[in-house]
Amino acid sequence: MENDDVMIPPWLKPMLRADYFVTCSIHAKSSKSECNLFCLDCLGNAFCSYCFDDHRDHRVVQIRRSSYHNVVRMSEIQKHIDISCIQTYVINSAKIFFLNERPQCKTGKSVNKTCQICSRNLLDSFRFCSLACKLECVKSGEDPNLTFCLGDSSKIRNTGICSRLINGISIAVDDQRSETAAVLSPKTPSIESHRNYPMKSRRKGIPHRAPF
Repeated sequence: MENDDVMIPPWLKPMLRADYFVTCSIHAKSSKSECNLFCLDCLGNAFCSYCFDDHRDHRVVQIRRSSYHNVVRMSEIQKHIDISCIQTYVINSAKIFFLNERPQCKTGKSVNKTCQICSRNLLDSFRFCSLACKLECVKSGEDPNLTFCLGDSSKIRNTGICSRLINGISIAVDDQRSETAAVLSPKTPSIESHRNYPMKSRRKGIPHRAPF
């Protein structure tokens, strides 16, 4: 695509390809020297916490591990790119995204939605299981409304509206809700008929004295 530089930030591909959780070659003799940080400004490889001083004034994100896969917290990455249409997961009370695809050999019988790139099971309101899968779709140019850009052109997408291609037509779908709408059947009783109104109390009669 001619506008790849606009649609895709230059640091995204290097971040996905970087080597994480390997021992830092500079601080190999120090404890906790595994490389789990990435600088969005330098576009280099991953580095450890001892190297952080060289990137103190840069945009740095921390990469974490979940089930042997690399993840990044939503709160750290959403400031830099449009993350709509990518499924989130909750780990240690924090929403995260997987960096790379995680294809599945089998799809559950009850699953109706899968990742457009790697066919992993998804919730109905998402299109991709990872940042890398969305990247592949953006690069293909199949959906002109799909982007990582946080500019003015993506204001709608950043509010949670996810662009989706259906039969070659791009539509907007709220990525926080399922696409299935609840339909009220004509036979369904109205809400009014289910209200419990208080029963009116009977008026008491005139009291009579007991005879002497």
